[in-house]
Amino acid sequence: MLATINKHLQKLMPILTPLSLVIGVLLEDVGGHLLFLVPWLFAFMTFAGSLSMNFEGLRSFAKYPKVILITISFLHILMPIWAYFVATFIFNDHYLTIGFVLSVAVPTGITSFIWVSICRGHLALCLSIILIDTILSPIVIPLLVHFVVGQNIEIDTMSIMLDLLWMIVIPSIIAVLLNEWTKGKIDNTVGKTLAPFQKLSLFFIVMINSSAIAPFLKNITWEIFGIIVVVLLLAMSGYVMCLWLGHYLFKDPEVISAVVFTGGMRNIAVGVVIASTYFPAKVMMPVVFGMLFQQILASQFSRIIEKYKVKFYPDNNLSNDF
Repeated sequence: MLATINKHLQKLMPILTPLSLVIGVLLEDVGGHLLFLVPWLFAFMTFAGSLSMNFEGLRSFAKYPKVILITISFLHILMPIWAYFVATFIFNDHYLTIGFVLSVAVPTGITSFIWVSICRGHLALCLSIILIDTILSPIVIPLLVHFVVGQNIEIDTMSIMLDLLWMIVIPSIIAVLLNEWTKGKIDNTVGKTLAPFQKLSLFFIVMINSSAIAPFLKNITWEIFGIIVVVLLLAMSGYVMCLWLGHYLFKDPEVISAVVFTGGMRNIAVGVVIASTYFPAKVMMPVVFGMLFQQILASQFSRIIEKYKVKFYPDNNLSNDF
């Protein structure tokens, strides 16, 4: 029964995610009282999503160091710079600039593994990028945020690092160790049991945190509409640039699929937690709005990648490593 529920939730994610945001806005007072649950929900979600990961994926670093380094550089150098200039040019609002940079600087999304699997991409490479990027996040994100914030706002960098450690790194490492210890059996038992609750946790995180931006959404302005449009364009540009880089640099359809989804998707809930904890509500707006398009764009680009493979690699024998 849980497997059936999980399957339905997976299909409905493009609908339930924005619906959760709307519910959070409507239940502004309720969501405000539940903010303390968000870090715990996210730690659980990270743990459940990491049960399919193992250290075998790290061997991909020896085989594909160039791919991994370029993807991580794209995630934490190219996209933050691109978001910074776009936000600064269009809005000229320091809080929004921080929000846009934070929305693209967070680690790659664990759910990218699902879409790489659907597109028959390189799963071992995908897992390797997720694991390495997750481990680096407590160092990379505070540095990027501190660089963007500058002298205008004071932040507690150490607190952000500690939050990222216990919300992402520690749950991920525990899950990976359990997967190794049980030789993958835990993913087929506990992992499948927790899968629907993982998705429900994401919906609750969106709902609770969206209550913080309720005052902005109750009175839709051209600025808010512009933020939503720019969030969508930035997210789309990430996918397009990854596909372009993959096409000209890697020449391998399985590798390209892994790069497109790990480079295009983000662990947005991390950015929501950081934004809501350390910054004014306005900073959280670009981050939260990113949740509206995450699964929708992934679905559309999975179709684009399939058409791309048919056009450029019609005779390629697509198969997974796992």
